[in-house]
Amino acid sequence: MNWIEITNISQIDDLKHSSNDNRVIIFKHSTRCSISSLALSKFERNWNYDDVTPYFLDLINYRDISNHIAEVFNVEHQSPQLLVVENGQCVNHASHNSISSIDLTIA
Repeated sequence: MNWIEITNISQIDDLKHSSNDNRVIIFKHSTRCSISSLALSKFERNWNYDDVTPYFLDLINYRDISNHIAEVFNVEHQSPQLLVVENGQCVNHASHNSISSIDLTIA
């Protein structure tokens, strides 16, 4: 799995734009949380999507970006959290153990 790390707020506009061509996911991960680590590990083990672009946010180091994502996509901040973005909009999101149940082939 080839994560694109989000380290700058300007990347949010870029990923919104790229979601017009390809579905995008944002995985918001807390490096201090064991539940987040388990959710990330399970998600990565089950990854098999060539047509979805995966973005990764370390929300401990980039909390301001996490807050920006919550505002831009109108979702309550949670950790861990997965957002599915298509055509510039968040079409689905989940947190904690629900992350592994999201079907990325449909919105």
